[in-house]
Formats: sequence, structure tokens, C-alpha cells
Amino acid sequence: QSFAKNMGLYGHRVGCVHVVCNDSTEAEHVFSQLKVVARTMYSNPPIQGARIAAEVLCNDDLRGMWLDDIKMMAGRISDMRNQLVAKLKEAGSDRDWSHVTRQIGMFAFTGLNAAQVQDITENHHVYMTSDGRISLAGLNSSNIEYVARAIHAVTSKSE
Repeated sequence: QSFAKNMGLYGHRVGCVHVVCNDSTEAEHVFSQLKVVARTMYSNPPIQGARIAAEVLCNDDLRGMWLDDIKMMAGRISDMRNQLVAKLKEAGSDRDWSHVTRQIGMFAFTGLNAAQVQDITENHHVYMTSDGRISLAGLNSSNIEYVARAIHAVTSKSE
């Protein structure tokens, strides 16, 4: 579990790993191996990010505010997913875009192939990874219709 995105602590190496073991002996073995892995990755991680996360998680008021912010952001991302699919339909697409609304997280796999991504980048200036993954956090009420129309334009060419 990383706190990089959900607490804005990028580059602070703040997170934790959870392992469920069958018994205390197995837990000791796993813990020993995790220490080896951690040592090879870094010897002295920065402390300030962990202190910030601890302060937020251990203070009821701050934790409540943080959880409210997380819920608001998750709701906004979900809303962008739904709006993107609705705008694609409004643009005339008859494709099944339900895969976009079934996904979770800040990114969505659009289903665009590399050629379509190149087309949408060069001709519409909509940017995403070459495998068609787009950042939903970058969508808003001012650009979502444009992005949907651009996606429809490039996906319509190959039909």
C-alpha cells in the first residue's frame, strides 16, 4: 500500500506491505526476507513522508479530512469515467465502452491500439500511453467532450 498518490507524498517512499501468514514461524521467515528486500532497495529512507502519514492517520480530525478528500477524489474519477462513456455515445459511438466504467483507479485503458494512440496524439493532441491508457485525473468538464470526440474520431476510422 503506497501513500504516494492518496496522500500526495510522491518521492517520499511512504507505504507499507501486508502479508498474511499461517503461523508465527512463517511470519518470522517472511519478515526476515522482507528485511533483506528492503535493505537492497534502500538503507535509510526519508523520514518526513512517514511522519506526515503517521500524523494524518493517527489524528482523528486529520484522518477524517483525508478520508473525505479521498472519497471526493474517487467520486470525481468515477464521474469522469461515466461522463467519458456518455460523451462517447453522444459523439455517435456505438462501441461497448463498459470496460471503462468497470475499471477502477486514476487511469483507464481505452482499448485504443498503438496506431489509434498515434493518430489521437498527432491529430487531436490527446495524450496517453501507447497501450491506450489515459489519465482520468486530467479530464474535467472543460475537456471531456473534446477527448470523447477525439476518441470517437480515431476509433471510427477502423470500423
